[in-house]
Amino acid sequence: MKHRITDALYGLGWGTVKHLPEPVATALGRRIADTVWKRRGKGVLRLESNLARVVPDAGPQRLAELSRAGMRSYLRYWMESFRLPAWSKERVAGGFEVKDVHLLEEGLASGRGVILALPHLANWDLAGAWVTTALGVPFTTVAERLEPTTLYDRFVAYREGLGMEVLPHSGGSAFGTLARRLRAGGLVCLVADRDLSASGVEVAFFGDAARMPAGPAILAQQTGALLLPVTLWYDGTPVMRGRIHPAVEVPEGGDRTSRTATMTQVLADVFAAGIAEHPEDWHMLQRLWIKDLEPRTDRPAAPGTAAPGTAETGTETA
Repeated sequence: MKHRITDALYGLGWGTVKHLPEPVATALGRRIADTVWKRRGKGVLRLESNLARVVPDAGPQRLAELSRAGMRSYLRYWMESFRLPAWSKERVAGGFEVKDVHLLEEGLASGRGVILALPHLANWDLAGAWVTTALGVPFTTVAERLEPTTLYDRFVAYREGLGMEVLPHSGGSAFGTLARRLRAGGLVCLVADRDLSASGVEVAFFGDAARMPAGPAILAQQTGALLLPVTLWYDGTPVMRGRIHPAVEVPEGGDRTSRTATMTQVLADVFAAGIAEHPEDWHMLQRLWIKDLEPRTDRPAAPGTAAPGTAETGTETA
C-alpha cells in the first residue's frame, strides 16, 4: 500500500505540477518544504546531521537555518523536475549556466569519451536536460531500481523523455554498457557521492570516512575516457549555476585498486569543496558516513563490476 501511494503521488506531481504557472509551482514547493521541515521527520533530521559535518562550527540555530534552506532547495529540485517535461528547449537552455563548459566540449571532440561525475547538488536532471538540449549531446546514466516497478518505470520514462539513456543499477551489465558507450566516444553522467553497493571506495570526506562508488574511476582507467567532476548550485535566481572541473588524472604508478582509491579521493575533494560553498543545495537525506551506516548484509560485487554510480531518484522520506 505504501508503494502504491508513493507511486500515485509522484504520478500526481508529473501530471499536475507541470501545468501550474511557474510562480505558483515555486510558491507551492516552498510551502511544502517549510511544512515538512517543521515536522522534523527522519529525512530532515538526517539532512541536519549531515550538514553538521559539512559546517562543523555551526550552532543549533545555524543548522536549523541550513536544513530549512536545504529542504527549500530540495523541493525546488522536485518542482523543476515535475515541470521539466513541459519546458521548451529555450527554457531548458536558459535555465542553466555552467562555467568551463569547454572542458566537456574539448573532451568529446577528442573522441576519448567523457564521464561527468557529480554529487547530489541542486538539480542534476536539469543539468542533464541542458546537455541534451543546449549542447545537443545524448548521454547514458544509471538509475536506482525502485519499488514498486511502476515508480521506477516513471523515472526511466521521465529521464528518457529528457534525452537520456537510462540503465538499471545492476552491476556488471550496466558497467559493460557504459564502457562501450565511452569507447565509442560517448558521454556518461553519474551521480557519485553515495555508494549504493558493498564495493565502494573509502574516502576522507569532511574529516571522516565515507564510501563512494568506484565506477567512475574504473571506467576512466579501462576506457581511457576523461573523468570530469561537476558541481551545481542555486543562487537565488531562476537560473541554476554549475562548474565543470579539470579532469581527474589516472595515476601512473600502482595497481588498479590504488589508482581507483586515489582518483575517487580526488573526486571526493572536489565534491566537498562544492558542497562547502553551497551546503544548502546538497540534497543528502540519507546516511553517508561509515560511522552512521547500519550494518549491511549484501555481498560485494564481483571484481571489475563495481557499481558505476547512479542518477538516484530522490525518493527519500523527509
